[in-house]
Order: sequence, then C-alpha cells, then structure tokens
Amino acid sequence: MGFWQDYGNRIANMFITIDWSYLFEFIVFAIVFYIVFKILRENKAGIIIALFSVVITLFGLAFSMSKDIESQTLVLIVVTGTVFVLLLFNTEIKRSLLGTGTKKHNRNENLTVHNIEYTIDEIIRAVQHMSKNDIGALIVLSNDNLPDGIVSSGTVINAEINAPMIEAVFYPKAPLHDGAMIIEGDKIHAAGCFLPLIENDGLPQEIGSRHRAALGVTKVAAVTAIVVSEETGIISIAKNGEIRKRYASDADLKNILSDYYWTDLTAEG
Repeated sequence: MGFWQDYGNRIANMFITIDWSYLFEFIVFAIVFYIVFKILRENKAGIIIALFSVVITLFGLAFSMSKDIESQTLVLIVVTGTVFVLLLFNTEIKRSLLGTGTKKHNRNENLTVHNIEYTIDEIIRAVQHMSKNDIGALIVLSNDNLPDGIVSSGTVINAEINAPMIEAVFYPKAPLHDGAMIIEGDKIHAAGCFLPLIENDGLPQEIGSRHRAALGVTKVAAVTAIVVSEETGIISIAKNGEIRKRYASDADLKNILSDYYWTDLTAEG
C-alpha cells in the first residue's frame, strides 16, 4: 500500500501545482492551431502550411522559454494574428513565395509569374472583346479535374493561350464555337466540349444554354466557368453550381483568374 499511496500523493501534488492559466492558454492555442491547420489542409495550401509550421515552432520555443505570463499571452496573440494574416492574404503570399517558380501541374511546368500575368490579361482581353461584339462564349478553368467524358466530347488542341486564339474558337462560323473551351494552366486544352446542363425550372428565362452548362459543370466538378451571353454580351462567372457574378467587370475577371492561377493550380494534388 505504501507504493500506491506514494504514487497517488505524487499525482495529487502534480494537479495541485499546475498553473491553470498555462493550461488554459495551451488549450486555446491548440484549438486555434487545429482550426487553422484544418482550413489550410482543406485548401491544399502546402507552402502556407510549411510556413505556418515554422512560425508556430519558433514562437513555441519563445513561449516555452518565457517565465512571464503576460509575455506568453502576447506571443499567443502574435501567433494568432500571424495566422489570420496568412489566411487573409493567401493569394498574395503564394505569389510572393512562388516567385518565378513553377506550379505542380505537369502540363504547365514552365508557368511563371510573367506567363500567368500575360495569360490572365489575354483571357480578359478576349472575353471583353467578345462581350462588346455579342459573341457567345463558355470558358471552363480546370485543374485536370473534369470528368473524362467532358474533354473527350470536344477536340483536344493544347494551344497556347492568347486573345486571337480564344476569339477564333468562338467565332460564330467556327466549327467549335457552340461548345465549351477547357483551359488548363497556360494551355487551351480542348474546345467544342459538351457540358452537363443543370435541370432547374426555377432559373430566370434569360439563363440560356451556355449558362445552364456553366452551372451544370461547376456543380459536378470543382471548376470555374466564364460565360459571355450571345444575346446581351453580359459576362457571368459561375462556381459551385451557381452564378457568382453577373455583369462581371475587368476587376471581377482579374480576381477570379488570379484565384485560379494562384490557388487552384498551385494546390498539391
């Protein structure tokens, strides 16, 4: 009984001598760490996760060496603030960290910062020009995540992206103009593709077949679709099975394309 009694006393003394403020701060820190890490992992932000881990490790060492509760609380605040900054400026940080590096996707190993900016500008220029001339278009931004049947329903062309090429595909008398264009990174992967149409009788009458196709494909795959109405020239952006933006401006197109090139394509597969 002496052994067990001594053991019990030591356990009891351990709980008595615990500084509960330390335990509370540790729990809060653990919860914040778990939530943020989960968000980053779900968004496949590999580089940000690595940077986040380094920051946590460094501040963790400072936290463990500090004897002052107030300084520990300050460290916790600084770490939490750093995490929120990383999340808030995810795209900008990726752009800075990647520099002139390459993306993970093997079809676009030479996709550099300069190429990305050029590609974004060319897509916007083509979309705006088609909008002004009431030329219908449907462009899908893919990360090799479309069902195989969609790509095979069109013509694989693997062409360089530039405004004249995009406009040539959607020229009303061109053989592929009625289908969707699939963009993957810095390439026009395919054109003339047929997409699944969303079945929803509650949609407005002005939502035509291109819009229904954009809604359908963004519902079955994690892609973004840009639609130019042939009747009105209105530019729309579809994502997650819904129209995210009608009357999309240059700034809207820039934002959605930046998200695609700096988030979707840099995700680890």
